[in-house]
Amino acid sequence: MRAMGTFVERRATKRFQMKLPIPDATIMAPVTALASYMARVEGNVLPPVFVDDGLVIVEDFAPYVFSGKDAAAQWDAGFRHHAIALRDLEFSFGPAHDFERTGDRVFLVLPTTWRGFYKDRRFEEHGGWSFVLENAAGQWRILAYGWGATDLQDWPAKA
Repeated sequence: MRAMGTFVERRATKRFQMKLPIPDATIMAPVTALASYMARVEGNVLPPVFVDDGLVIVEDFAPYVFSGKDAAAQWDAGFRHHAIALRDLEFSFGPAHDFERTGDRVFLVLPTTWRGFYKDRRFEEHGGWSFVLENAAGQWRILAYGWGATDLQDWPAKA
């Protein structure tokens, strides 16, 4: 089994040593707009970041999968409810992983950190945000995304 582990380690090291393509600002625009909206949802309107047809979202709040004709509206209502107890949200992105482009679609995994307050506790959540974006008429929009937290820390907020 050690030989397999060595092969995987060498392959991973080689991949990170190569100069990999990164998503440009036009591809990142809807992702950044979505995260900015999520950080300041109260009093704001969901920006046009999602495709009009075929959207699929996997989230960590019920009903967990949003799809179909009204997926964006259902997600927006669900997130607004989820965000009631959240405040002072901030996000940061790490370098994109597994960025691939085929025609008018791209796939990427974006390490993301969320910080803020949940009720009376400060928190920091790390996770991976996987996206599929589609370009229609020169405009990149989110076709699908899935969020998965990998680490969550919280502590009492100072008075």
